[in-house]
Amino acid sequence: MSTPARVLIALIAGAAIGLTLAAWDPGIAQRVADMVQPVGRLWLNALQMTVVPLVAALVVVGINTASDAAASGRTARVAMAVFVILLAVCGAFAAVASPAFLALMPRDESVVVAFRAAIQAPEALPEAAGFGDWLVGVIPSNAIAAAAASAMLPLVVFAMFFGFALTRLEPERRTRMLELVQAIGDAMIVIVRWVLWAAPLGVFALVLAVCARVGLHMLSALGYYIVLQCALYIAITLLMYLVAVLFAGERIRRFAAALIPVQAIAASTQSSLASLPVMIDSARTRLGYPLSVTSLVLPMAVSLFRIASPVQYLSVVVFIAWMYGVDLSAGQLAAAVALSIVISMGSVGLPGQVSFMTTNMPVTQAMGLPVEPLGVLLAMDTIPDVFATVANTSADVTATGVVAKRTGATDEPGPAGADPEAP
Repeated sequence: MSTPARVLIALIAGAAIGLTLAAWDPGIAQRVADMVQPVGRLWLNALQMTVVPLVAALVVVGINTASDAAASGRTARVAMAVFVILLAVCGAFAAVASPAFLALMPRDESVVVAFRAAIQAPEALPEAAGFGDWLVGVIPSNAIAAAAASAMLPLVVFAMFFGFALTRLEPERRTRMLELVQAIGDAMIVIVRWVLWAAPLGVFALVLAVCARVGLHMLSALGYYIVLQCALYIAITLLMYLVAVLFAGERIRRFAAALIPVQAIAASTQSSLASLPVMIDSARTRLGYPLSVTSLVLPMAVSLFRIASPVQYLSVVVFIAWMYGVDLSAGQLAAAVALSIVISMGSVGLPGQVSFMTTNMPVTQAMGLPVEPLGVLLAMDTIPDVFATVANTSADVTATGVVAKRTGATDEPGPAGADPEAP
């Protein structure tokens, strides 16, 4: 049985037991929650301990991978620019749409207080720093101290400087250092996989404690989160159709028909990599994109580009802020968008549940929000992940079309370039 399936079963079991106890005897429910809560907290701590070295390694390796890709030719450079622009646009969309959506949802302060207690999150958040203090803190005076304090934004900035500096070193020295950094990241991923092996137990304990203390009201709040994420993923998938029409010169019917097999495989496998063969086939035979573009851009997209990542990171931080009654400023949201672009391009190769914790934690911490809700939100990610993979693969094909249009690439005449709608 797959890990997502085991986590989903644990989620259902924890919720059922917790809700039953809460309805039967609130006193017993409280005592049971007190007993199981440390188990969930221990599991969350085990995940959190890997974040600092893993994120630093991902950023350094991601920058050098992107640099190598961009250096391979004009088509690759155009592709990198298209990736970054699309990530920024979708991140900005999520930063605006998420607060607007949640503002329409009813928020019960008593439920929020009970939820904080159930996951042992702090009752109050530290006061946000002024813009001047925040700006000064973006570049750390001591990178080691920033790492020790889990100050993720300064740490990512240092990792970016370090990564770009490596691109200036002699190839042999750069390769040796990247091997070391990659080995650190790989070791952290091994630890995360060990911890995720116990995810059903951790999720069961977290959800049982929350439902035993909060009751049915908590399910409605988590329902808002699931609907928010699914709606955002569907919206950016539709946005890709608009991008294809405006910037790749596509006709909407032909483009939509070409994406149907891609989206079917993406939804069933929840894997962009597994969808790569059908993406290449659709791009070549249905859309007529040249081989010189599809053979380069689509593998690059699968390796470096995940359009749903900024949307996920922004929706998570906005949901946690909404739970706490915190209004994130425009500057904070802009910083979250920028940070999400950097982190997403370094973490595309990670499995879904691994990437959820290791990539959402830095953005959440950078916004000054507690990370304790992430353990519960991880368990909610199974359904939205289907829509996220569909959005990712749709964006991969869209980006390929935009690059083909921008570079003016042409292909040999023949069936591959034919229009399937032509008589």
